[in-house]
Amino acid sequence: MSTYHLQVVSMDGDVFEGEVQKILLRTIDGDVEILARHTDYCTAIGMGTARVTMEDGTVRKAACIGGMLSVLNGAVRVLPTTWEWSEEIDIERAKAAKAKAEERLKDQQLDKEARIRAEAKLYRALVRIGTHGQNEKFGNE
Repeated sequence: MSTYHLQVVSMDGDVFEGEVQKILLRTIDGDVEILARHTDYCTAIGMGTARVTMEDGTVRKAACIGGMLSVLNGAVRVLPTTWEWSEEIDIERAKAAKAKAEERLKDQQLDKEARIRAEAKLYRALVRIGTHGQNEKFGNE
């Protein structure tokens, strides 16, 4: 399979730069898979598990939350708000965040803005937990 250059840059700096076969990630309009020679494209990223098929065919997963995806003249850049490789996710921290958000959402006195923030925190925790869990399920594909 053909490869292309992928660059992932978060607010913390370069997360990944190298040749890949493809990337699959969640955008605001649904899941998108980018292969070599993809047409120029730009979209906002949603929250979900990104799957990067490396040059050697191994697949790495990452919790990818927010940001932008850009394909321009064959260069693919992912500019996520948050990017955590599955093996780097602190699962206990994610579970604690999930429990805290669920507890917060039980409060019937929450105003609309506080409820939206708590729901977003819950969803981010669920993405991290799900991505970490996929680390054990998938190997090479």
